[in-house]
Amino acid sequence: MRVRIYKSLWGMTEGATLAEKLRRIADAGYDGVEFDPPDVAPADWRRMCADHGLAYIAAIYSLTADEFESNLRRAAEFGPVLVNAQTGRDKYDYEFACAYFERALAVESDVGVPVAHETHRQRMLYTPWATARFLERFPDLKICADFSHWVVVTESRLADVDDLVALASSRAIHVHARVGYEQGPQVPDPRAPEYAAHVALFESWWKRIHTLRADAGAAEISFTPEYGPPPYLHTSPYTREPAADLWEVCGWAARRLRDFVAT
Repeated sequence: MRVRIYKSLWGMTEGATLAEKLRRIADAGYDGVEFDPPDVAPADWRRMCADHGLAYIAAIYSLTADEFESNLRRAAEFGPVLVNAQTGRDKYDYEFACAYFERALAVESDVGVPVAHETHRQRMLYTPWATARFLERFPDLKICADFSHWVVVTESRLADVDDLVALASSRAIHVHARVGYEQGPQVPDPRAPEYAAHVALFESWWKRIHTLRADAGAAEISFTPEYGPPPYLHTSPYTREPAADLWEVCGWAARRLRDFVAT
């Protein structure tokens, strides 16, 4: 099974234009780019990605089912291999949220692009328990596993809900490979030795997803080391100096992903 590593444009300052950013991403050895559909013509974006040998994962954000359909259909014009969706709100009641997912799955089938609904704070998949209810009700529902959000929401390392993490992992088709901790969705610097235990835990989850996808006969698995800029990236008080270089952290994480999933 092929492992494909994507670079998010979130917080990326390297390169003054989209074309320059794509060149930097390709030169760094990434397989693709992930971000919102850009403010260019879809045909131009598809050509730019093809020129740099990059696949594309589109990101969409939708509060309603109507908005989801509109956003997904627009994103599909840009030629994504997959769409990552931040879906709905945590405050929706269960039946309303189920109606949302029913519509979302129908639209996904009609559009023909796989959709991964992200496990994200404030969204409908904001906890392991909420997510499990939807996964059990909708066998075709697929997720983007970003367990950093669950670690924050539960203020734990999820040891008491490993069965729910395993269920979510079995339905993950994409991974936001960012290490979080109990008080935040992003450790200040995952290379620091004080976060070694957190890195090892998250990598064990990602390895399980890789194994499950391989066992299911998937042709590939995609990861995006989605570390973000300030305020996700910690800064020093007063000076606001970032705790780490974002480009270097993402590159370090990408290299680790290629190494550990190969073992």
